[in-house]
Amino acid sequence: MAGTESRLIVSQEEGGVSRIGFVDRNILEEAAIQQIGDEVAAIIERSTAPKLLLNFQNVEHLSSAALGTLITINNKVKQRGGQLRLCSIDPQIYEVFVITKLNKLFQILETPEDALATFK
Repeated sequence: MAGTESRLIVSQEEGGVSRIGFVDRNILEEAAIQQIGDEVAAIIERSTAPKLLLNFQNVEHLSSAALGTLITINNKVKQRGGQLRLCSIDPQIYEVFVITKLNKLFQILETPEDALATFK
């Protein structure tokens, strides 16, 4: 189980799935969002059919720019024939996903275990 850590994300490979967690409780600043996007893109590019699990357990606030980055990440994963799951999203943040209908775009599950069980 190899893992890498940056200032903004923590990732580890487990059973062919890249499990990615966020260090900051607030993902609001443009520079931080850009860095997260770049780091996740690098993880995606290391695999032909990436399986990514983004765990939002520590996240309390997410900006609209962060949502845009999530859409970009989703597109990159799909272009490579991969799968993306989101889990442990705070109820207030999940409400934003519902309002923006992003809950229809992403597979969002309650726990990491639930999410891991959905990978094919």
